[in-house]
Formats: sequence, C-alpha cells, structure tokens
Amino acid sequence: MPTQQGSPTVRRLRLGQELRFLRERRKLTGAKAATALGWSPSKVSRIEAAKTMPSTDDIKALAKLYRVDGEKLDELFGFLRDAAQRGWWEDYEDSLPEEYTRFLGLEAEATFQRNWEPQVVPGLLQTEDYAREVILATRGIARITHSGVRSRVEARLDRQERVLHRAEPCALTVVLDESALMRRFGEPSVMREQMEHLLEISDLPHVSVRVLTLESLHPVNTGAFIHLKFSAFDDVVYLEQLYTAHFVEDLERVAGYETAFDHIRSEALDEDESRVLIQRKAMLWRR
Repeated sequence: MPTQQGSPTVRRLRLGQELRFLRERRKLTGAKAATALGWSPSKVSRIEAAKTMPSTDDIKALAKLYRVDGEKLDELFGFLRDAAQRGWWEDYEDSLPEEYTRFLGLEAEATFQRNWEPQVVPGLLQTEDYAREVILATRGIARITHSGVRSRVEARLDRQERVLHRAEPCALTVVLDESALMRRFGEPSVMREQMEHLLEISDLPHVSVRVLTLESLHPVNTGAFIHLKFSAFDDVVYLEQLYTAHFVEDLERVAGYETAFDHIRSEALDEDESRVLIQRKAMLWRR
C-alpha cells in the first residue's frame, strides 16, 4: 500500500466526525443507530472516534440508515480510501509509542504549530547528533534497544524533512527556555552544532524561534506542549511525559493552552534578540 504525503490519521478523524454529524442530523443516538444496524453500540462509537476502521459495507449500511447518497456518499468513500493509506510514520511503528504515532499523523496536516519547550531543543529543530544524545539519555529508563535508538533518530529526521520542508509547510512558532540552550547533551561540539542549526532553521520564513530567558518572568507554570491547528478540524494539544502521552481536545482547555502560549511568548525575547542569544550560546560551547 503506498505511503502518502497527507495524513490518513486526519482522514479517519474526519470520517468519524462526518458520520457522527450525519447520525445526529437524523436525531439518532449511537445506541439507536447500533440497534437499527444490528451492531454493538461500541462499534458505532469506535468508528466515530476513529478507533476502528469501518469497512466498505459498514459505510454503505450507515449511509443507508442516515439516508445519504450522491456526492456526500462519494465523500465518505473518499475519506475511507484515504484513511486506508499508509502514513510515513508507520515505517517506524515498532520503535515509537502509539500515542506519538497518532501525533505524527495529526501533525502531517496541521497548518499551524505552536511549541513550548522548557527542557530540550524541540525535536523538529534537533540535529542528528543532539537527537541521538537526547534519546540515549532516557534509554536506561525507557528500555530502548540500540536498534530502537537508531530507528527513533531516523524517524525524527524524517519528521523534520516532511514537516519543515514539505511543499506547503505549516507555520511553526517555538518558544524554548534558555536552560534548553545550556543543558548539555553529548560533547560540547554536539551543543555547538545544535546552536548553529537553530540559527539556520530560524531563518526559514515559516519558522519563528524565541527564547524565554532565565531572567524573564515565567507567567505560566507548565511543562512542554504542542498546539496543532488545522484548516478543517478542531485544534488539538499534545502533551508528552516519560511513559505516557495524551491529547487535549476539549475546546475550552485547548483555548487555555493557546492563552498560556501567548503569555509565555509575550515574556520571551523577540526573534532577532533570540538569535543574538543563541549565537552567544554557540560561542560558549566552542570553549
């Protein structure tokens, strides 16, 4: 099955979202729809939540129940066809956590991404050597094999290419804490190269990098998070921890993270000042 540039993850979510809308338009609960089809209620809910891929026959049965035909039925089959494609990240599924692969699927079609990172340089901006050292730092805790480290590094570099350098890249705004520029991973040469790479990436027209200095007020006490925006789908916030990760999809809470990011960015240096600071850190790592 071919790998596509778009995101089957988003197509699955769009398909589930559309089926839920069609059901609600007919004033049917999930339980009533399931009874009419001879299904279990959990099958309807799992399809709508994109946790189960429906078959062609499932779509036909749902469309008949919801009285859907013509262009709308063609659209549903289009979503189903696209949802069945392979995403590039599926080549690395054996070495990546399940929730992270879901995040990669969402990120593939995000139009805007905002990333607050208080501890390390964000993955999209990492060099190969820095990425390897970051992954190795947690290897003993997370029990990652040598091949797993190699696969994760490859996945990170592949992600960078597909997100930052695709034909129509998303707008990326990153705020990182100054401590992330000072916390050493690997030899000083690794850090120096990483600082120089940050400067290079920050020159891309769709990338904004700002630094929250140690002297700045920290208006929000929160860990790292990534806020994704889409053209035809609700915003999502991704939170990653040592052993788990989860998504914030409640619109009110997502709005709270958006406000939090705005507060953090307002206290950070502007882009030019941030570049000067990163240049100074690069010089320090030359010693």
